[in-house]
Amino acid sequence: MTDIQRCEIRPGRLVEWTLHPTVVEAATGLPDDSRPPAYVQESHIRTSRSVREDGLFVPTWLGAAFDMPGRVDLDVLQGALRAWTLRHETLRSGFRWVGDEMRRFTLDADAVALHREDIGDFPDAAVLTRYLQDRFDVTADALIWPNFIFTAVVRDDGTSVYMAFDHSNVDAVSIQRIPGEIHELYAAGLLGRAVDTAPVASYVDFCATERTDADRINATHTIVARWREFIARCGGRLPNFPVDLGLVAEGPLPTQRFMHEMLVDDADAMAFEAYCRPYGGSLVGVLAAIGLIVRELNGLQVYRTVVPFHTRVKSRWTNSVGWYVGAAPIEIPVAQAQDFDSALGMVRAALRENRPLAQMPVARVLRLLGSDFRPTSPDLYSIVSFVDARDIPGSERWQELKARGLIRVSYGDQVCVWLTRLHEGVQFACRYPDTDIAYKNMRLCTERLRELIISVVRQPLAVPKT
Repeated sequence: MTDIQRCEIRPGRLVEWTLHPTVVEAATGLPDDSRPPAYVQESHIRTSRSVREDGLFVPTWLGAAFDMPGRVDLDVLQGALRAWTLRHETLRSGFRWVGDEMRRFTLDADAVALHREDIGDFPDAAVLTRYLQDRFDVTADALIWPNFIFTAVVRDDGTSVYMAFDHSNVDAVSIQRIPGEIHELYAAGLLGRAVDTAPVASYVDFCATERTDADRINATHTIVARWREFIARCGGRLPNFPVDLGLVAEGPLPTQRFMHEMLVDDADAMAFEAYCRPYGGSLVGVLAAIGLIVRELNGLQVYRTVVPFHTRVKSRWTNSVGWYVGAAPIEIPVAQAQDFDSALGMVRAALRENRPLAQMPVARVLRLLGSDFRPTSPDLYSIVSFVDARDIPGSERWQELKARGLIRVSYGDQVCVWLTRLHEGVQFACRYPDTDIAYKNMRLCTERLRELIISVVRQPLAVPKT
């Protein structure tokens, strides 16, 4: 995971694909699709609209970047991009406002056509990078449709593909699967081999099912009560990362900065996973470590955070593109932890108890709490995410293909941390408010996290106490 400035974009000829204008025009006359938005989609789009009405444009797109070695046939690549788009219904489904209600519309698969445009040569890498970011900001916007774009920087020795999507259509797993799928479709196209373009399980269907289930609960439900109690103990707000971020009370939404680096190599990552496995694995270890670190830095007694979990609970959703993410609140009484092993036990117990809450959309819970909460930040809360990407098809070639997941860093008062288990080790990435204090404290947290992991796995006879 990185931002576009750190993709090491090289000069070349830029080509881009969007949905054909005639397709976009035809979509304006489509009837309503009875399948509603997911709560996470509705919350995201309403928040974007609220922030925009307050006079601030906050890009929130995610993307994918990867190389295709050798001279690339753009016609075949276009066929691969269209075939991939046909697989995933959410990309041809959008929303329109009717009063204050969001209503879905969905293109038929056979109506999808891509429009290719040769933008021209960019001899300066910095200019090209700025152009791509600005272009993605405008075309992958939460408040328009379509809200995705495909681009390619073409050179004689290879082509770099950059794709951007509004977050309402994708999550981290979705964008991590893109390089392998496009390469597979392109290779088949070169051989003239028929490719199965039948749609995979649809995120649009998932949205309808999840919303139906979520609408069955009311304000007296146990899950709502648990969240209400958690928020009350957080002072009436959802928690931010528990270090001083140098934020000004009631100040404007700050710009953000980005930090990313390899945290530990494969050997240390494997050893840490083995050490934490009796307690549930590396996610448990990371949360335990962060809890101990913030206790050390500021004397925190209880570490409260919201942990994202995927909602692809059925195998049919595995290959589907969409925003399959829920969240669970956890509280770790780190003041009582005698050592790392006892902290591991606390995190394991908290996750076992609270993970089922992630199957109920947070936006639904907040609505049932009866709060008049009007979001002014693109992030409802801070996150610490851990994803093991080694099972993603093609991930063993990510370094060779310069494959990256892209994060747009713009504005926000929350800290979002992503830890990704790669074949080469564990990568740390985060975006955080652009203040000197936030940089100092996030830098310190990152260094202490690395030191703690290494100290655990390299101690003599590093065997967990069970």
